[in-house]
Amino acid sequence: MHFRTSPLATLGAALFVTLLSGCSTVAEKTNFLSDADIKSKVAGTLGHASDAITLIDRRTEGTNTYVTVRVKAGKEFACTLNGGNLLSAGIVNPPTCTPRA
Repeated sequence: MHFRTSPLATLGAALFVTLLSGCSTVAEKTNFLSDADIKSKVAGTLGHASDAITLIDRRTEGTNTYVTVRVKAGKEFACTLNGGNLLSAGIVNPPTCTPRA
C-alpha cells in the first residue's frame, strides 16, 4: 500500500516545525531569570539559604534553564528550571536538582 502526501500537508508540517523552533527561540531570548532568582529558587529546593548557593554555570535552551550550583559544604548539583520567559508568562516551575558525582 502506498500513501501519497499532498503538497499542502507537506507545507503544513514545515510551517509547524518552523513555528515550534520559533517558540523555542522566543523562550530563550525572553528568559528573565536573574542569577539571584535562580539561586533563590534552587536554595528552596535544596533546603539551603540562597547566600549558601554559588552559581557555577548556566545555560538556557528553549524554556529550560540549566544550572550547576555549589553549596557551602562543597557539594555540587545540576538543576533544571522550567519557565521564566515570555512563553510561560513568567511562571517558573520548581527546579529539579540532582547531585553531581
